[in-house]
Amino acid sequence: MDRLSNTIRPYAWGSRTALPALLGTPATGEPQAELWMGAHPGAPSTVARERGPQTLDAVIAADPEGELGSAVVERFGPTLPFLLKVLAAGEPLSLQVHPDLEQAKAGFADEERRGVPIDAPYRNYKDANHKPELICALDDADAGAFEGLCGFRAPHETARLLESLAVPALAQLVEVLRSKPEEEALREALTLVLTTDPARVRETVADTAAALERAAADRPGDLSAEIHSALASYAALGRAFPDDPGAIAALLLNHVRLQPGEALYLGAGIPHAYLSGIGVELMANSDNVLRCGLTPKHVDVPELLRIVHFRSTDPGVLRPVPVPDSDGEELYPTPIDEFRLSRYLLDPADAGSHRIPTRTPQILLCTEGTAVLTDADGSSLTLRRGESAFIPAHGRGTDLLVTGASAGARSTVFRATVSLTQ
Repeated sequence: MDRLSNTIRPYAWGSRTALPALLGTPATGEPQAELWMGAHPGAPSTVARERGPQTLDAVIAADPEGELGSAVVERFGPTLPFLLKVLAAGEPLSLQVHPDLEQAKAGFADEERRGVPIDAPYRNYKDANHKPELICALDDADAGAFEGLCGFRAPHETARLLESLAVPALAQLVEVLRSKPEEEALREALTLVLTTDPARVRETVADTAAALERAAADRPGDLSAEIHSALASYAALGRAFPDDPGAIAALLLNHVRLQPGEALYLGAGIPHAYLSGIGVELMANSDNVLRCGLTPKHVDVPELLRIVHFRSTDPGVLRPVPVPDSDGEELYPTPIDEFRLSRYLLDPADAGSHRIPTRTPQILLCTEGTAVLTDADGSSLTLRRGESAFIPAHGRGTDLLVTGASAGARSTVFRATVSLTQ
């Protein structure tokens, strides 16, 4: 077992209070956006080994099979295939989409061939991997529920919303959404939004935000209760991003509120954005992002339109399900092999320990209370709220024990690993 020392990324959209509250550290007044746990070269965690502190990526590179296990190396290669984060959004993140694996490989190879610098602000592909991800909401006293946008709403429903706003500049979008087949309608609508004359964007966004605010104060009318409850959030995007067509593109997407313990899975091609709140985020070990808006960063419209899946989707809120024949493990099911997220709720009334399989490499993160990890040799490691540990792959019969250690309070431990035989 290795206690992890982790890096906080200070992106401008980060909350100023959520991560300090989780970690029990003083707030600095500056944004603290993401706590990274893993072996990504951008901000690898540090572990203490016999020769002193070492980055986790260097430890794994020195002995891939010893740290990851032969099955993981054979399936995914000699690197940890996932990255675990705690994400704390005080302001909206960019509206974005991720490529699938083949698109990432081809895009990365093309930019390498053309000599695009890896750190160029206009580069799309930082690596040759895909970036499916899962976000699970945590308690946040300041933000309340975790808010986000995920996937296209059905075109006829969005047309009804836009028409109800009575903004003349949106009339063409309404016509496209009503008259074309779904895929064509969504593609043409997003293209129209992202290619709007910049001189017209500010006026359109301002008029739309004002109309959204008026509609939010009125009765739902023909709008569903779900859409009506999201109007204020859409209006806030317009006020925050007055010159950004992404504030209009956001209206094409489903609005989602996650309660603590609920999650979203985001596969390739699904446009999404996180708006506010704190959550545990698990993803493939990649940094490939194509942006649609809500950001001053580069937006490559032709490449974006090639990657996006133009179909309406249900956001599909996930809730944890018990794992059969496990010792209290609850799983967030996802159709991906590179990562697997589950949790253990350690009730103070239950004095027993829970067994955690260790045949695959994993990171354990305590988000509530205190947990004690005990290995087969009897060595123990205590994780307090916000602390994490890396567990290398072990052979069969060496399960880890986890026990809650918070008097009178529940402890929660998230487990990030891969989807091989557990």
